[in-house]
Amino acid sequence: MTFKKKLALLGGALTLGLGAVLATSTWAAEQFDLSPEQHGRPRASADAAAIKAVPPGFAFAEKDTLTIGIVPALPPISAYATDARTVVGFDPDLSQVVADGLGRKLRLVTLAWPDWPLALQSGKVDAVVSNVTVTEERKEKFDFSTYRRDELGFYVRTGSPIKTIREPKDVAGLRVITDAGTNQEKVLLEWNKENIAHGLKPLTVQYYDDDAVRTVALQAGRADAIFSVNAVLAWQSAVQGKTRLVGTVSGGWPRTAEVAITTRKGSGLAVPLTQVLNDLIQSGKYGQVLTRWNLQSEGIAHSATNPPGLPKT
Repeated sequence: MTFKKKLALLGGALTLGLGAVLATSTWAAEQFDLSPEQHGRPRASADAAAIKAVPPGFAFAEKDTLTIGIVPALPPISAYATDARTVVGFDPDLSQVVADGLGRKLRLVTLAWPDWPLALQSGKVDAVVSNVTVTEERKEKFDFSTYRRDELGFYVRTGSPIKTIREPKDVAGLRVITDAGTNQEKVLLEWNKENIAHGLKPLTVQYYDDDAVRTVALQAGRADAIFSVNAVLAWQSAVQGKTRLVGTVSGGWPRTAEVAITTRKGSGLAVPLTQVLNDLIQSGKYGQVLTRWNLQSEGIAHSATNPPGLPKT
């Protein structure tokens, strides 16, 4: 998933606005722990097989620690807690159980989205866990250990007559909000091209730089649907109760896309990380992390090292 645009637009706003969202949503406060203490965060035991797979002499950024770079911008994937300092969400929780598996303390280093490649290549961090999709272009510079499906979602206002959006013909003639310069925009434009070729009505793509403005546009009937990162839209739907899911599509449509822990190319750390992830899947700890952030639908049955990624464009 290409988050670059959304991260730039939303990163600061979420830090300031998360408390306001929680204050207006008792349901969210009860269902999701956004406190800095994170008392319910799952923990795991040391994984002897994974520890043994770490290359001898691997130069970790810090002794006895797994240092992970993370971009805190979009709940439930990762965001700042109510103290506006502590990073919480699915990615931080996954990072914790992975560090536990390697028998190391966890240190999270917050990064801006454009900075994660350099932070990784320079050795500032040992790995990046921040919704990075596996692509063939990225595989030329980095190694990957997959941990979640890359899913996009179509959401409509709760009273909308639209029941399902799952294939190109379903968006013919609709007004759909999406994010410029992202995979979701690419999918929509491909679907529109296919519809026009089959004589169907073209769709109208709308772009908004402000999440609040696009929500107003949807609720006011100026748009029919929003198409964006499913995990984020599912979170907003649960918190606000104003939208509902009508369909999901892989972020790599028509191919399946997965996000992965990202490490330096050839460092050897990807193999033990994949080992840890698969053992966490088998033990149920991975499932606990998914459930804690309502992301069960995006779980994977098996982690892979450097699987086929999205092709170069």
